[in-house]
Amino acid sequence: MKNSAAMPSSGRCLDLLKAACLSFAIFAGGGTVANAASARDFHAFVESLWPDAKAQGITRKTFDAAFAGVEPDYSIPDLDLPSRPKVDNNGQAEFTKTAADYLSKDYLDKLAVQGRAFLAQHKAALERIEGLTGVDRYTLVAVWGRESAYGTYHASNDAIRMLATLAYTGKRKDKFREELLAALKMLQSGIPRSDMKSSWAGAVGLTQAMPTEYFKYATDGDGDGKIDLWRSVADALAFTARQLEGKGWVRGARWGYEVIAPPKADCSLEGPPDARPIADWVRMGFTKASGPRFTAAQLKEDAYLMMPAGAYGPAFLAAQNFRVIRLYNTSDLYALFVGHLSDLIRGGGDFATPWKSFAQPKTQTVHGLQVRLKALGYPMDKIDGKIGSNTRKQIGIYQKANGLKIDCWPSDGVLAHASSKAER
Repeated sequence: MKNSAAMPSSGRCLDLLKAACLSFAIFAGGGTVANAASARDFHAFVESLWPDAKAQGITRKTFDAAFAGVEPDYSIPDLDLPSRPKVDNNGQAEFTKTAADYLSKDYLDKLAVQGRAFLAQHKAALERIEGLTGVDRYTLVAVWGRESAYGTYHASNDAIRMLATLAYTGKRKDKFREELLAALKMLQSGIPRSDMKSSWAGAVGLTQAMPTEYFKYATDGDGDGKIDLWRSVADALAFTARQLEGKGWVRGARWGYEVIAPPKADCSLEGPPDARPIADWVRMGFTKASGPRFTAAQLKEDAYLMMPAGAYGPAFLAAQNFRVIRLYNTSDLYALFVGHLSDLIRGGGDFATPWKSFAQPKTQTVHGLQVRLKALGYPMDKIDGKIGSNTRKQIGIYQKANGLKIDCWPSDGVLAHASSKAER
């Protein structure tokens, strides 16, 4: 054989093939480590955490016990793996369901009935927490309903495994490294490992919050001298209220208002950069969709237009407390779900404007539009395949500039138009 040095032997070929298959099994097989080299890499990553953990007061005993038997779970969302699409929002209902589906009337009505019963059952604790933090009881009950379906949902993942996986090979490694270290601190403080059950993203407790939030806002809500976010309803509610208060909650204010846009306005006005006093929106022709007119105090509130389905659904003026809920969970639909559910629990009705029939675009369509629009000079703060207010706004501005139907909604048609324009 000529140039045998350049050609591996048959045995070497077999070894390479085995290695390739094993490597593929790690990323495509879901959840088990089939390759010893990859296992060593993960354990080396875990060991690299030790200096930071030690600096935060975590003992070697706690550290070793936390990671005993832990291997990464490659089946969870938001991982940066060769076998995964670079843009993938699977597992995140806020980005894979239409607004109409996410804000299902039947489901919200059911939660509202349960919420009113929950409010009556925990009236004393909720009134006390509202008095201390300024966060109204209806919003707290709505968060509880969204996160746990009033106690019927219990997260079952191991928080350390989830956070370690995301810190090791997630798309936001630095964020989850910080959360993982905070989870270790929780163990060091005496929280049993058996309590550290979480969502796939590592959120823990009855109201599902990240470990870093625990050390900022965990509160003894029932006055028994200890904090238990897993069994004490009052502690969990107080924890949520402290988080919202710490993020800028305005006492006595609403989250926002459903509005009717005037004929000359459209969805390209959407988004936080166009926030202005509600009085300005009224002068532009926007009116409340139902109920009494805006009060003098409400007219002074700063708000921005938010249209989660573009031209295919209701429009809202999102005020400061909407922004705060969104900081709790960074999704327009999540914040709208909590805000609307709080209104239903309070005795309000359904949205005045119905949802129209529209399709949820593929993640790749949204991502493609973000890329093309940015290349054409439209500002895109994120290229992530998620339909946020800025993406909808920039689509609307593009449609207006090019004489297209203005619906602010990602579609293959708009993508094709933008692609053609970008190639000229």
